[in-house]
Amino acid sequence: MTRITQLFNHKPDRILSVYFCAGHPNLHSTIPTLQALQDAGIDIVEIGIPFSDPMADGPVIQDAAAKALRNGMSLNRLFQQLSNVRQHVHIPLLLMGYLNVISHFGFEPFCRQCKECGIDGAIIPDLPLDIYLRDYKPIADRHGLSIVMLITPETSDERIRLIDRHTDGFIYQVSTDATTGAQPSFGPATLSYFRRIQAMQLRNPTLVGFGVSNHATYSAACRHAAGAIIGSAFVKLLDRCATPEDAVSTLLSKLSPPSPCASRK
Repeated sequence: MTRITQLFNHKPDRILSVYFCAGHPNLHSTIPTLQALQDAGIDIVEIGIPFSDPMADGPVIQDAAAKALRNGMSLNRLFQQLSNVRQHVHIPLLLMGYLNVISHFGFEPFCRQCKECGIDGAIIPDLPLDIYLRDYKPIADRHGLSIVMLITPETSDERIRLIDRHTDGFIYQVSTDATTGAQPSFGPATLSYFRRIQAMQLRNPTLVGFGVSNHATYSAACRHAAGAIIGSAFVKLLDRCATPEDAVSTLLSKLSPPSPCASRK
């Protein structure tokens, strides 16, 4: 049983997954950030592989990726940083990156390195399902790497069922067709989409990503899915806060219900 499966079996709801870009804000901040997230009780961490053209990401993550590349981060260097990560970090870890970077490294070497470092899965936003099933799934399966696929409001029920049948771990439920970025609340159309996916009773749990940044959006995601993924909001905090610990603490305070005193102001 994988770490991802164990987590969802032990904690079926209110899962909190957090994304950050490796090499941002500093080249050597990867391990301290992972440690701070684990120590604060974050359930899953997605480590971004910086890329010069991250098409699914908004300006915040694009800027973080650009800074990471200027800092000298690469996939090879990331694997070097993660070589002993399982000595101290025990929560599920996934790498998130674009197919161009991973293909240049070599998909089988990528999977092999993930296994050696103890990485549980990968999210590759621009990997089409049919190509994944034909060319990549046998390799990922051989190395025990879960490939998490994304669905959007435009994904048909038939396609979602197909993804659910051929993947494991969880399904990344993108809240919008737009790029990543924080927003104050989810509108009626998004909530209707959440209810549609919830009613499908999929085999895999879903985590809602894109736009989750505060108590309102996190709670809405948790009402209709197993939890939520936060990216841009945390990446911003890593730039603004003095330490990763401060960034995580500030993020968790934003996800907490507002105090009665604050609401009366």
